[in-house]
Amino acid sequence: MSKKESQTAPRLFLETNNGRIFLGNSLDVLRTTEAGSVDLIMTSPPFGLVRKKEYGNVEADLYLDWFKPFAKQFQRVLKDSGSLVIDIGGAWNPGTPTRSLYHFKLLIMLCEEFSFYLAQDFYWWNPSRLPTPAEWVTVRRIRVKDAINAVWWLSKTPWPKASNRRVLQPYSPSMKELLEKGYKAKKRPSGHDISDKFNVNNGAAIPPNLIAIPNTESNSVYLRYCQEKGIKAHPARYPADLPEYFIRMLTNEGDTVFDPFSGSCVTGEVAERLKRQWTCCEMIEEYLIGARGRFMNDAAMAERPFADDAAYYRMPRPGLLWNGQGDPLDAHGGRERNVKQPAKTTKAEAKTKAAPKSSKDRNDKAKSTRMN
Repeated sequence: MSKKESQTAPRLFLETNNGRIFLGNSLDVLRTTEAGSVDLIMTSPPFGLVRKKEYGNVEADLYLDWFKPFAKQFQRVLKDSGSLVIDIGGAWNPGTPTRSLYHFKLLIMLCEEFSFYLAQDFYWWNPSRLPTPAEWVTVRRIRVKDAINAVWWLSKTPWPKASNRRVLQPYSPSMKELLEKGYKAKKRPSGHDISDKFNVNNGAAIPPNLIAIPNTESNSVYLRYCQEKGIKAHPARYPADLPEYFIRMLTNEGDTVFDPFSGSCVTGEVAERLKRQWTCCEMIEEYLIGARGRFMNDAAMAERPFADDAAYYRMPRPGLLWNGQGDPLDAHGGRERNVKQPAKTTKAEAKTKAAPKSSKDRNDKAKSTRMN
């Protein structure tokens, strides 16, 4: 089946114990949604990219105008205590190794034109992301790989309902050691006064606003269902841990979650498992045919087992491989793709090159010359 967007009025595609999926334009669904009835809008809209994707997206320079009707409805349907969470990736400007500002402009527009507050900015780090964009990262070697998405947490008031106790993390080994050995209360050189309360074992740590989740899903119920049915999986799914983080932190059981750009309905799967009322919308029917697999059996709704080897994702500190300045920097900033810098000769290599050749080396060279 070809990926064809629905051009008719939204229709109910699937209904579960707690939620509904609509095939059609989410703007139409939002316009018929009761004002002030939604606790959380959790979504990952099509990014403002410079290349068209099969799941649809808007050019970065047109993105704000495209998003404005959605922003208006988001403001209307959210409760005063509710939140809007947007996972949005950045983009590169066409033909140059520079970044678009469209996602920052979106944030500013939502706050200044639609009266949202920025509750907090999060960044989702994907440890498994490949080194992209290849042209700048692996070919010309003038940028590092792009491995984060911005996640904007916005609200209608400065005081949306939330609790970080819902998303606590285990103490790190160094913190466990500090708690065992004790800590002397003192003022740091920076001026921060670390009191004796810092030495209290609360059982878990408050997480940072950097969320580490690899986007790997090689053996999920959803993918197995798509493979069995011969359905192509949605190419831009976010991992279930991402919506689960915010659904847990910002909503209670029975609260209402809405995803206007649901794709394969990851948000709905998580909301169903956590016993939230939910609505998902998607314009491409094939993606929803695959999404059905998320709700077909109890296995999809079961709590996912925790893997000990995935407890921590570690990032090496920058200086681990610093061993000198390396090759000279290209004065043109990598503008010419095929420019190659001369390799830097070490003292040992220079000494070897300068050393007199043995009689065997001279004879071998003379023999090679005669043969050529």
